[in-house]
Amino acid sequence: MEILLLLIPISIVLIGIAGVTFVWAVNNDQFEELDRHGFDILEDDPGEK
Repeated sequence: MEILLLLIPISIVLIGIAGVTFVWAVNNDQFEELDRHGFDILEDDPGEK
């Protein structure tokens, strides 16, 4: 039972870090154009001939 006194604060801190990281990613446009990179392989390289 004493282990809960350690595990609960650690899990709250980890959830807080995950939340801050998610908010940072959304604010820095990390989720924009998610499907565009899947089509990059189909495009010709403009530098090659």
